[in-house]
Amino acid sequence: MDHISKEKSQVDFDRKTYSNDFLISLYLKMLKPRLIEEKMLVLLRQGKISKWFSGIGQEAISIGVTSSLNDDEYILPMHRNLGVFTTRDIPFYRLFSQWQGKANGFTNGRDRSFHFGTQEYKVIGMISHLGPQLGVACGIALGNLLEKNNKVTAVFTGEGGTSEGDFHEALNVASVWSLPVLFCIENNGYGLSTPTNEQYNCKNLADRGLGYGIESHIIDGNNVLDVYHKVSELAESVRQNPRPILLEFKTFRMRGHEEASGTKYVPDELMEYWGAKDPLENYKAYLLNQGVFSEDIDTQERSTIKTEIESHWDKANQELPIKVDLNKEINDVYKSFDYTQSKPSSDTKELRLIDAISDGLNESMKRYSDLVIMGQDIAEYGGVFKITQGFVEVFGKERVRNTPICESVIVSAGYGLSVNGYKAIVEMQFADFVSSGFNPIINLLAKSNYRWGQSSDVVIRMPCGAGVGAGPFHSQTNEAWFTKTPGLKVVYPAFPYDAKGLLATAIEDPNPVLFFEHKALYRSIRQEVPEGYYNLPLGKASLLKEGNDITVISYGAGVHWALEIADKHPEISADVIDLRTLQPLDLETIYKSVKKTGKAIILQEDTLFGGIASDISALLMENCFTFLDAPVKRVASIDTPIPFEPNLENQFLAKNRFEDEILSLLNF
Repeated sequence: MDHISKEKSQVDFDRKTYSNDFLISLYLKMLKPRLIEEKMLVLLRQGKISKWFSGIGQEAISIGVTSSLNDDEYILPMHRNLGVFTTRDIPFYRLFSQWQGKANGFTNGRDRSFHFGTQEYKVIGMISHLGPQLGVACGIALGNLLEKNNKVTAVFTGEGGTSEGDFHEALNVASVWSLPVLFCIENNGYGLSTPTNEQYNCKNLADRGLGYGIESHIIDGNNVLDVYHKVSELAESVRQNPRPILLEFKTFRMRGHEEASGTKYVPDELMEYWGAKDPLENYKAYLLNQGVFSEDIDTQERSTIKTEIESHWDKANQELPIKVDLNKEINDVYKSFDYTQSKPSSDTKELRLIDAISDGLNESMKRYSDLVIMGQDIAEYGGVFKITQGFVEVFGKERVRNTPICESVIVSAGYGLSVNGYKAIVEMQFADFVSSGFNPIINLLAKSNYRWGQSSDVVIRMPCGAGVGAGPFHSQTNEAWFTKTPGLKVVYPAFPYDAKGLLATAIEDPNPVLFFEHKALYRSIRQEVPEGYYNLPLGKASLLKEGNDITVISYGAGVHWALEIADKHPEISADVIDLRTLQPLDLETIYKSVKKTGKAIILQEDTLFGGIASDISALLMENCFTFLDAPVKRVASIDTPIPFEPNLENQFLAKNRFEDEILSLLNF
């Protein structure tokens, strides 16, 4: 750039005691992503790549922060942090393959750009919803804190992302738990086209740290020496004294949000001002002025890097397109899990459903020293249903953790624990409240293994269901929200024996599991339950009664409603199937029964439209049509929210209509 000369720099650099070689190394680290980007912009214009998010002008932040961390410390970058990946020495061709959807990338062609992670390089990529990665960093840092390994985690967000609820939840949790996280805000002036004065109304985003009791700093994001020096000092301090720190890097986005957006909305004088502060060219001018660098060396290094880029680009382009393999696509939705039976003891004890769940949690906590339970009021108080009562005394507050009221970031933190080698259980105080954590469950946990092979070893406990007069906000049975989402498993036991055994398997399973626990059954259902540890396979239904005239399919409280009617009408010869797990679903047992009886009725507590019964009905029509002697019948609660008043709640529930419907179907 002509306006940046050897004589004058627009950025004030201080080399302190750094050697010439080190000063040059920082320049070369910035030069690599700049030259890669220049190549990508040419390819974009040629139509050889599909999309690009440019970080030109922001390289000093990525390089400075990444150089400050040890290679075994996790870093969670965003779109404009190409320098993170190159500084971690990820081969160029692997990055090119990733961007081109080739097998040598990191997502098998399933996701693009920087939406990937790699355990090999300790880089955890972003999802487009931005906020959850802050919670992921909290979970990774919690794992480090539990290990007492003196490691720090760095996570990036933009100034626009600081408006998301996850940002505030993450800072609060990190502060309360003293998590060793560097929260790095790249304040680059615009969230797509929206300027900062329309994004927030405080002078500096770093000031928000005060409200959370977090140390904060403002750093010139265009000064690589400043970034490196300050972040290095802070990172070492955090390693010795674990705590979160909020860092605001002042910089500017010199190109569009992505290239198609352009920058017409940016005033020319603003572009000129920040163009004069280019981090690469200013630093080069400084090195030239200091006499530690020369134009000849710069020319040679640029040539070497460009040759490497061209060579790796050719290698990526010679790679064959992804071979379409339907079985691989389906099989990669879940991490493989080989169920091994742990047989139950012959010693039993009569337990209520709630006691069986508590017992199962206790057994798994003893079995897995790396298992952490998180939830509101679950520690000394024992949870609102007292399921974890006494756990703190046995397992300690590090593993039985009260959380602030922030479902979203706690789910994300569970994922972060999984990334860092832990198992996590997240208790929703009520299943209804899961809506506040819906995004990370659906877009992070469910897709992670498919996207880049990282399992989400997280169980989310879901106290659910009506029949206790709790009203619209505490009574939903919302399992159908999750059975629709590939990558999640859904368990819904009706009996104490099943609950304990299935919970053990859910915790063993490295995939994300939604574990539904019906509140009305907690203290009303008793059963002899084996003592000690045992498990039961997911995806295997239970045939509770056998008959020849009709198949009754249900789960949760519906199972008990069906059994009540079966007892009341001994003349009904019915197979009664308790599904136990809804994803995976035991279609073999269902089909076998319906082919025998010729009639099927599906009972669910959930509302009718879009529920589990609808899919089972469709599957029966597609796969058992020639065996049916009557239409498949669905019985569900009415399509309204769940009311509080007892008479209204009784009218709502499917229980009161099931008897008439099954008798009608039998007489069809």
